Amino acid sequence: MKFLVTGSAGLIGSQVVQDLENQNHTVYSCYHTTKPTHGIPIQLDLTDSEKIIQALQETKPDRIIHLAAMTNVDLCETEKELATLLNLNATETLAKQASKQNIFFVYVSTDYVFDGIQGMKKEDDTTNPLGFYGKSKLEGELSLNNLASGWCIARTSTPFGIHQTKKSFPLWVKENLESKKEIPVLVDQFTSPTYVPNLSKMLIEITTKQITGIIHLAGASRISRYELANMVCDKLNLDKSLLIPTKTDEMNWKAQRPKDSSLDVSYAAEILEEKPQKIEQSLELFFSEPQK
Repeated sequence: MKFLVTGSAGLIGSQVVQDLENQNHTVYSCYHTTKPTHGIPIQLDLTDSEKIIQALQETKPDRIIHLAAMTNVDLCETEKELATLLNLNATETLAKQASKQNIFFVYVSTDYVFDGIQGMKKEDDTTNPLGFYGKSKLEGELSLNNLASGWCIARTSTPFGIHQTKKSFPLWVKENLESKKEIPVLVDQFTSPTYVPNLSKMLIEITTKQITGIIHLAGASRISRYELANMVCDKLNLDKSLLIPTKTDEMNWKAQRPKDSSLDVSYAAEILEEKPQKIEQSLELFFSEPQK
């Protein structure tokens, strides 16, 4: 089968492309600046709708996994035009062209489409994003509603894994504490941390099986950053006194973030062969991986 993956050099995309190659699929790896190490690389400017259409017409994929996005939450707040171009317009162009070519389209979205007043959100719960990042991703979701052909929206939460340039939270905790540095860690922000290899397998499964609608693909644990940092300390025997409990209102953020954006993954656990992992299992696997 032929897959086209956007954001293929990113934290999630690089894993997805590698896993697809291991399953002997043909993978077109779309990137903007950093050339991916796996797949057939295609340089693609997602702000150029004509180039997007041309890329799909030339490659003729069977499936698209759209991961590329402007994900810097504070930057989206100050660069709203660019955030709209990447998170809404590019998604809409890809999805429309996919529909014309009868390509199954998977759009990877975020827990930040919710306001975080109450966590453990189900797929059909009311969305209410607080910041422009969440708003632009939600608009990307809504743009798919007008399309007749097959699509799926896969929302995830706080992905972590091994990547050459993107440092995941557990590794950030480990490196700082090993250097005896104190770090501020949030006690009042809850998410569903998602181990990237687990997410990649779930994404490939929903794409291959053409599961439609909205599905939450995230870790199976609701946990605060502070609790997660403590688990890292317990696992690696690090000094917990270096963790400074911090509240979200002490953070100097430009964009407001949801306090509890944890996701209910019971639907994914019910229908998928690859089940959402609990944080204990994910951390075990993460720290057993070779650290790049």
